Amino acid sequence: MVDQLRQSRIYRDYEQAFRETTGLPINLRAVEAFDLPHHGDPKENPFCSLMASSNRSCSSCLQLQRKVEEEARLEPKTLKCFAGLCDSAVPVRVGENLIAFLQTGQILLHQPTQTQFKRTTRQLLRWGATVDLQQLEEAFFQTRVVTKKQYESIVRLLTIFAQHLSSLSNQLLVKQETAESPVITRARVYITDHQSEDLSLGQVAQAVNMSAFYFCKTFKKSTGMTFTDYLARVRVEKVKNLLLNPHKRVSEAAYEAGFQSLSQFNRVFRKIAGESPSRYRERLHGAEHN
Repeated sequence: MVDQLRQSRIYRDYEQAFRETTGLPINLRAVEAFDLPHHGDPKENPFCSLMASSNRSCSSCLQLQRKVEEEARLEPKTLKCFAGLCDSAVPVRVGENLIAFLQTGQILLHQPTQTQFKRTTRQLLRWGATVDLQQLEEAFFQTRVVTKKQYESIVRLLTIFAQHLSSLSNQLLVKQETAESPVITRARVYITDHQSEDLSLGQVAQAVNMSAFYFCKTFKKSTGMTFTDYLARVRVEKVKNLLLNPHKRVSEAAYEAGFQSLSQFNRVFRKIAGESPSRYRERLHGAEHN
């Protein structure tokens, strides 16, 4: 899923625009990945690049990455490394599941000072790191400096984009581009055409001339989802499209998409979208339309 998101046009366009606009690195990083997220990035901080070349300082950076990800599982988090540089992680969720982090950073929130640099070099020497101090000093004082307010706005941009990636993830699950048998393609089309009805697995199986048992097994193998889960995701995407109309009530959208009860709809929407339908609608149009 994370690889598909990285290869998507929307992510590649945003990645390029983010780098050009902010001058900062950006990375979409899978959960539990254990590498330096910005190493090799076109906007990687030269100081951080030098740190990555030393085992002890590299280990310290990896530990910071692990800590910031642990604390960012529910909401964006920013932490400082031993040298005073900030790194941030924003969670990307599909429903209740955390799938990735959007990350940026390697910046200072104030102008670097000689005192700060000397404190940093003392720590490196204690670790036994072998680095060219003159080169390190030049790189340290080239570190990008932004105000706290500017950086909070940058992290906010990542947070908004993470919400777009969450929606895109759900669409990818519904519209997988992997090769599949014609019968499963016909089943998908049938489900989309009849999603507003009280649709059953047996009805779809009959429409594609398969036994319910064999269809259930084949559909799960091809899509990675049960028929029930797939139908729920299709209906949730339909609700999201209907709610683009600011005059459409949540209950109207739910019934139009094929949900049989509001309690079932609220439960399914929250599980798949990661938030309540009313909260989703509020984000789209603002509180005045609720």
